[in-house]
Amino acid sequence: MTSQEFQQIAHTIPVNPGIYKYFDANKELIYVGKAKSLRKRVSSYFTKTFTSYKTHELVKRINHIEFTIVDSEQDALFLENSLIKEFQPRFNIDLKDDKSYPYIVIKKEAFPRVFLTRKKIKDGSEYLGPFTSVAKVRELINFIRQNIPLRTCKLNLTDQNIKNHKFKVCLEYHLGNCKGPCESLQSAEDYNEGLLRVKSLLKGNLSPVIQYYKKEMAEQAEQMKFEKAAITRKKIEHVESYQEKSVIVSRHLGNVDVFTILKDNDIAYVNYLMIQNGTIVQTHTIQLVTHLEEDEAEVLSFAIAQMRQTFNSGAREIIVPAGIDYPEPGIVITIPKGGEKKKLLELSSKNVDYFKEEIRKKKTLQLEGKSDIDRLQVLYQLQEDLQLTALPAHIECFDNSNFQGSYPVSAMVCFKDGVPSKKDYRHFNVKTVEGINDFATMKEVVYRRYKRLKEENQPLPQLVIIDGGKGQLSAAIESIDALELAGKMTIVGLAKNEEEIFFQGDKQSVKLSYNSDSLKLIRGIRDEVHRFGISFHRNQRSKGTFKNELENIKGIGKATADTLLKEFKSVTKIKEARMEEIAKLAGVSKAGIIQKYFNEKEKGPG
Repeated sequence: MTSQEFQQIAHTIPVNPGIYKYFDANKELIYVGKAKSLRKRVSSYFTKTFTSYKTHELVKRINHIEFTIVDSEQDALFLENSLIKEFQPRFNIDLKDDKSYPYIVIKKEAFPRVFLTRKKIKDGSEYLGPFTSVAKVRELINFIRQNIPLRTCKLNLTDQNIKNHKFKVCLEYHLGNCKGPCESLQSAEDYNEGLLRVKSLLKGNLSPVIQYYKKEMAEQAEQMKFEKAAITRKKIEHVESYQEKSVIVSRHLGNVDVFTILKDNDIAYVNYLMIQNGTIVQTHTIQLVTHLEEDEAEVLSFAIAQMRQTFNSGAREIIVPAGIDYPEPGIVITIPKGGEKKKLLELSSKNVDYFKEEIRKKKTLQLEGKSDIDRLQVLYQLQEDLQLTALPAHIECFDNSNFQGSYPVSAMVCFKDGVPSKKDYRHFNVKTVEGINDFATMKEVVYRRYKRLKEENQPLPQLVIIDGGKGQLSAAIESIDALELAGKMTIVGLAKNEEEIFFQGDKQSVKLSYNSDSLKLIRGIRDEVHRFGISFHRNQRSKGTFKNELENIKGIGKATADTLLKEFKSVTKIKEARMEEIAKLAGVSKAGIIQKYFNEKEKGPG
């Protein structure tokens, strides 16, 4: 659908909140999105200039658009999540989390059994969870059985069967693990009290369990049943010991959800800590792949909706590192500056860093663990697959990085004989490029790198990988030509996510076999340059090296810039906002200054 074709239907698009669906010529659903105003959001795809190659590809493929109007932004958010999960459109965020999680089920039956299951069926039973760890569930089940006597048999304990004396107590009764409801030795009321203690325990609330046993122990002592009182005392100690092992953050914190995100170009990692009654009861990290120009706030909002739904969270407070647009009513979004909540964010951040590092190590070890001969075979295979004139014993890879549409930096990693040569890694603060311009940035850093190698008469790599599409590749080759180094090394572009390899001038990309050692090596190099670039970027931000672009505008101070960023989430969104929207926060005068700045910048000199 062209821009002209879209203009003919633009007036028919509703202005209500809702979701929009893009279909290609084959009637395949390729993208689902949500919007406060459907007309404004969908129009932006046909009126904006996108820097992302994939966004251009999406717009080119749109053949048909459908809408669903909903009552609120919250409904739009959850409907979008549901459709993405069901249809997995190729241009939407891809959640790399296809595990089936275990539940603890309280079976709907007389004297309900409690056990682990992975299948949640609509049989009227109560399902607690899901839980992220099978080992944790088994530990909980064992703890329950040691402290709360419940039956484990599959007998049909109807009132009539028990009245007719159909069953006899088993060994579990004699061991003290069951109170014998099969012979009417335990009432349904007493059994259900045990189930209430199970539910309290699974919610991290152990106080009612401890109080129950203390009351029971006092009654036993009063009745001179000292042996039973001693057994009950051991149960109290067992529960208290279990409570101490739990990660207790604060007794006063209550129920909250904590989320942090680490975005590495098109890959994002999100960690979730579920806090109940001041105790961390769940922790989980997921990996997501983005396909368009989604920023951290958008990806985090998507992940929060998915994980809160998956883990049935009822917390009314969400702790996050930065502002997000999360429209669920009654939810408090907290960005802590200090105290216990800030420590929780830091703990979540450690978890997400660890998760990403473990993935990187696994990929790196795949090649580093090989012998010299095996590594050499991989390089020969790569030479053959890409039809290189020389063995790629020395490979360098470049990648650009920015934060919320601002602060560009670049990174370069070097691999020699198939393994990282970290002493040769380089990072670059971009000097000659204003704003975000991936092509100009790539041109600058490639020129700086090989100008230095040429001047110092250092050996050149046999293969240079540019992490980006055809635009970044062309920009890099312009620098190589300017340095008169054409033909002295092979330069290829690596398309984001698709893992397609482009050569200059070729219309068709090279697609290596998904499980080939060649592609695994390239994938590992790409992931390493992402890691190195993000680490450098984070260090620069923490040192205060970067200055917000808004603060460079004469007449706009840090306080105004921070207020606008908190509301709009990024400089890019401020640039796209209407003057009235900016004026509500900054005043008419400053809104005019900001719009004038961006308008003049877009026009360029002259």
